[in-house]
Amino acid sequence: MVVADNLVKSFPVAGGQKRAVDGLSFRVARGEIFGLLGPNGAGKTTTLRMLSGMILPTSGSARLAGYDVATQPFEVKRVLGFLTANTGLYLRLTPRELLQYFAELHGMDRPAARRRAEHLVNWLDMREFADLRCGSLSTGQRQRVNIGRVLVADPPVLVMDEPTLGLDVISNRLILDFIRRAGDEGKTILLSTHYLDEAELLCDRIGFLHHGRLIAEGTLEELQRRTGLSRLSAIFLKLAAEGAEATAPAGAVS
Repeated sequence: MVVADNLVKSFPVAGGQKRAVDGLSFRVARGEIFGLLGPNGAGKTTTLRMLSGMILPTSGSARLAGYDVATQPFEVKRVLGFLTANTGLYLRLTPRELLQYFAELHGMDRPAARRRAEHLVNWLDMREFADLRCGSLSTGQRQRVNIGRVLVADPPVLVMDEPTLGLDVISNRLILDFIRRAGDEGKTILLSTHYLDEAELLCDRIGFLHHGRLIAEGTLEELQRRTGLSRLSAIFLKLAAEGAEATAPAGAVS
């Protein structure tokens, strides 16, 4: 459902190019939750932006639900929901109005858009604030509206970049419950998070990035056997230390 094949992304720096992602390949099966983990600067956000079509790879390819991100961007947008911790909303609209607006953008007629918006308001427990302007909502409430926006067209693939960053405990739990339910319903989910306990609870498989390269991949049990450690936080630290020894930053290249 999600295929990254030898992805490379270079950015210009003084004197040459810096590789933020360096020959990255992985696959996420239909209905699987795949966690993409790594320290700051490992290339996670750059990878997710390439997979969503926000930026194009320098080389390599990516496919979502069979569509090529570079050559079929409109088809990719129809099958993808992209969620971050800081996606903006139209602050003068209410959640109900915003969801209906995005439903109409996806080609639904007005009655169908209203029904879809109402379904999402109920499913995401937004009734208390569905008719308040988005500009007046809390961070957690706004993130629930964003989830509704992502789900308007019921996409089969969800890409999530730090979706719980900065949320309180209650909002955090609501987002995690949503991710778990979406996975149970067969959606393919690519998740990047710094909260390792979340990845431990949610992810079917995990990939560790270091300097833009995938240094380990597998289920939690497989990673536990590889490292001899039980907690994902300890596994993460050991693999990061191994990655620091085994891989040097790509740095500037001509």
